[in-house]
Amino acid sequence: VSGTIVDQSGRTLSGQTVEAFLLSILHSKPLCVGLNCALGAEQMRPFLQRLSDSAPCFVHAYPNAGLPNAMGAYDQTANEFGDRVKEFVSAGLVNLVGGCCGTNKNHIKALSQAISGLKPRELPIKPQNGSYLRLSGLEPFVLTPEIPFVNIGERCNVAGSKRFKNLIIQNKYTDALAVAREQVENGAQVLDVNMDEGLLDGKYAMKKFLRLCVSEPEISRVPFCIDSSKFEVIVEGLKQVQGKCIVNSISLKGGEDEFIKQAKLVKRMGAAVVVMAFDENGQAADQQRKVEICVRAYKILTEVVNFPATDIIFDPNILTIATGIEEHNNYGVDFIRATTEILKKCPGANISGGVSNLSFSFRGLEYLRECMHSAFLFHAIQAGMRLGIVNAGALPLYVQIPEKNLQIIEDVILNKHQNATEAILEFAEQEKLRIAAEKAGGTVTTVAKEAWRDAVVQKRLEHALIQGIDKYIEEDTEECRKLFDRPLHVIEGPLMAGMSVVGDLFGSGKMFLPQVIKSARVMKKAVAYLIPFMEEEKARNKANGTESTQSAAGIVVLATVKGDVHDIGKNIVGVVLGCNNYKVIDLGVMTPCEKILAVAKEQNADIIGLSGLITPSLDEMVHVAKEMERTGFKCPLLIGGATTSRMHTAVKIFPQYTNASAIHVLDASRAVTVVSSLLDPTQKQDYLDEVSELYDELRQEYYASLQERKYVTLEKARSKKEEVV
Repeated sequence: VSGTIVDQSGRTLSGQTVEAFLLSILHSKPLCVGLNCALGAEQMRPFLQRLSDSAPCFVHAYPNAGLPNAMGAYDQTANEFGDRVKEFVSAGLVNLVGGCCGTNKNHIKALSQAISGLKPRELPIKPQNGSYLRLSGLEPFVLTPEIPFVNIGERCNVAGSKRFKNLIIQNKYTDALAVAREQVENGAQVLDVNMDEGLLDGKYAMKKFLRLCVSEPEISRVPFCIDSSKFEVIVEGLKQVQGKCIVNSISLKGGEDEFIKQAKLVKRMGAAVVVMAFDENGQAADQQRKVEICVRAYKILTEVVNFPATDIIFDPNILTIATGIEEHNNYGVDFIRATTEILKKCPGANISGGVSNLSFSFRGLEYLRECMHSAFLFHAIQAGMRLGIVNAGALPLYVQIPEKNLQIIEDVILNKHQNATEAILEFAEQEKLRIAAEKAGGTVTTVAKEAWRDAVVQKRLEHALIQGIDKYIEEDTEECRKLFDRPLHVIEGPLMAGMSVVGDLFGSGKMFLPQVIKSARVMKKAVAYLIPFMEEEKARNKANGTESTQSAAGIVVLATVKGDVHDIGKNIVGVVLGCNNYKVIDLGVMTPCEKILAVAKEQNADIIGLSGLITPSLDEMVHVAKEMERTGFKCPLLIGGATTSRMHTAVKIFPQYTNASAIHVLDASRAVTVVSSLLDPTQKQDYLDEVSELYDELRQEYYASLQERKYVTLEKARSKKEEVV
């Protein structure tokens, strides 16, 4: 393989340094690599030295006969040329030499005579930096022990940056380059790019954005991390960039055969790879599963695929803590401990992770989230984590986090005691008040905690639900029960009204995930108090011959769709609906369409709810909607999950299911309001009409925004020409 250094800057035509160029091609295991053309031997010498120092294979050089004169001719004589190139051989830089522009048979003859009897370069026993992760953009990046942590910039991700997403959707790709530039300027050593959005053509968007990026030296000087849950998008991304990239990601989720096939292609295309801790049974949450999956993947990659161990990066899943769900409390500890164990059992590999997942419970409180990320990284890096997807430039120094705040944060990250979540939730409330006070130009004031007890009972119930206070819930529920004809009306009235407010607050970022869980538990306690009264009513109805055939408020079948192993949001929906007297049938994760429909039919479900986190899940949801239409289902279809959106549901899913309706649910706390509206005969039709009208407007808005044309190839355009008679 030959490269050309175009001038004294020491870069190739694509802008790479010699070392970056070498790292880009080493996966092909070249017999020989070297430099030719553009420069004379004297000018080529320093760049050839750098190449020779790094190359694990033979090295060659074919310099020009000096530099051209003003007329484009070469003046260097054959003997001068031979003497200059002889220095390459004498210094042990090369194994093969020749001549390029300006040389002829006389130059080659003189060169042959000059180097006669000299020993060629010896192959290095151990290549320089061979035991480290090596990447490249326009410049090389080697993860040596002197680099404690690699910031993978996260903002060029349509799923993680609202600003970036809006620019891409509005076809403002050039403006979106500013986001990439800022990440690199703020310290990102690798740039993550993700185009997984339901309304985007991921391959097209990845191709267009990366082609713009590689033309910007201040961006493309760092390696790219091609990030997608669709493997074809990853492959498209790898085709666009020079350098050695990171692929993010592959996993055992689809079985060993698919894993091996993808790993072989990644290896052939010369990228390092992130391996997620997923397998056929789903996502690894605890330490043991994280280690088991990563060790299994490591053995397959190194023993079957012959993938270089140093090019393997494990992501053992940084999961959200402080959700209010007890089994989530140890997620931070599990990741940290698994990191150390994986590195012991998988020599040469590295550990990475999406750090922002940790603090998702507190979206909207950026200072708290950033402090959590900084504290988590402090411990994870000590355990051996070397890379992480973070917002470069938005991490406070660990030592600058106030001691009191740090203790609260570390208590919850390290799961030091049972009240850690409560403590950080209280801290979050204070932070929220501080932000509100700053915006108002005032200071935080303390309100008497029991003042709300003077309000009417409906408002007291609402306050208790929003604040997650269960101290008075039973007495307030009883007081409210006496105001209504039926106990169910208390649920459908003031309790539902309170949960609706919770949904609005959570949707606007004014409530956090653990608070929603607390609200759901207060709701559950109120419902539990009312159940004996509802049972008593049921007994009376039975005696009167008017008993309802269905004791639950409705039957809801929930499932994470086929190909997706994420279920946190779905589980929360189940908790919230269960607290509201709905019978929830949870089919778990990776659920095939046929199973979802079979169970829904068998259970006579009133509603089917689909959940998914990764972009391919959106396609599966469209498939489920089509099958529901084809097989004659009439129940509403609810769509939820991190990558779903109201726009995608309106454009892609809603039109496929005309038997009933497909409705997007923004978050878990809104599920009750939506389900209640759909199952209440007095509200259902008005609600569906409102949704249909809104989705019609969204579709019109979407199609009106498709202004950019996609051009066909010149050959295809010519093939469509009209025949002129």
